[in-house]
Amino acid sequence: MTRFSIAALAFPPPGAAALEMAERKGRGHPDTICDALAENLSAGLARFYLERFGTILHHNVDKALLFGGAARPQFGGGELLEPIGITLAGRATRRYRGVTVPVDELAVELSREWLGRHLRNIDPARDVRIVPRIRDTSPDLGALFLRRNVGGVPLANDSSFGVGFAPLDRLERAVLAVERRIGEAETQRAFPEIGDDVKVLGVRRGDALEITVACAMVGRHVSDLTDYFAKKEHLRMLAAGAARESAGGHVEVEANAADGETADSVYLTVTGLSAEAGDDGQVGRGNRVNGLITPYRPMSLEAAAGKNPVNHTGKLYNILADRIAHALADEVPGVQEAYCFLASRIGSPVSEPHLADIRLRIPEPEAIEAVRRRAAEIIEAQLQAAPELWRDVLAGRCPVY
Repeated sequence: MTRFSIAALAFPPPGAAALEMAERKGRGHPDTICDALAENLSAGLARFYLERFGTILHHNVDKALLFGGAARPQFGGGELLEPIGITLAGRATRRYRGVTVPVDELAVELSREWLGRHLRNIDPARDVRIVPRIRDTSPDLGALFLRRNVGGVPLANDSSFGVGFAPLDRLERAVLAVERRIGEAETQRAFPEIGDDVKVLGVRRGDALEITVACAMVGRHVSDLTDYFAKKEHLRMLAAGAARESAGGHVEVEANAADGETADSVYLTVTGLSAEAGDDGQVGRGNRVNGLITPYRPMSLEAAAGKNPVNHTGKLYNILADRIAHALADEVPGVQEAYCFLASRIGSPVSEPHLADIRLRIPEPEAIEAVRRRAAEIIEAQLQAAPELWRDVLAGRCPVY
């Protein structure tokens, strides 16, 4: 069995402290777009390799940069003056067994497909310029990728680490609930002025929650300044309702807090994206694999999006740590909270972390022995399933942003 440590949590939960904050960036945020395109490309490459060669080949396409365009928004319309630029970079197997893999073509095609499916107010061919800069994989990492241990388990592509925790606390649940309510299809059909670029920042002071929502409003669905403020209030009430349903208690919500009183000082856009003119993006600067940015919790700075799902532990161990923490919190009687820290050593089997540190919150910390056996069974089962985790990734069961 894998060697790991199981100990009692020795510090209070963030939800019990006087102050706390958490954040989520929605699907149209420039950083989330970069994460999504990198992950979409990785999945597309993996499927291509499987269909053509019967196996996933080495790739890591976890670098992307979005640089904003230029736009002239106005009530009732507006125009995009310069396209949004996106550069996709990384490494991929470009030739195998005499067959050339159309990596650049796939990068552009898959990206346009994702943009067209998820961002309602742009034309991916006209409004976005996609530039692939994906080079061939290095020979040493390509060879390591194809090697397995005696049991056929992939060997870690990197010395890296992942972390996870569960369950989410009241503030974290509220932040997720607000962004998901604003971004859901039903909401956006009813309120087409709500753009795809949404960011939610939550602050807790004692029991009171304060939620700040930034949402790009779509100019062609807003007739004038009075209409803008009325629709912004609809947005605020929508967010407040979602937060209260999730968290209960007192919740204060502010929307587009930087707005002034004139037409040129409000968050009005042509495309519903700050990327059209106001902001840029990069892989790894947004949500962690649990969909949140949580500075009061342990986090990895690893960009999980775009890394190959077979042996890159920068992806696998963040997904696994999150799964292990949730399984422990859900399935071990008496466990109120679980933290999981996993570290890999390059070249070792992905099912055998170099370090696995598990911390559990239980009512009586000295009684940790009472839960150790069941916790160990869950941890070991999750780690032994690591070589097959790529199947869940490709099936969309492992969101990484």
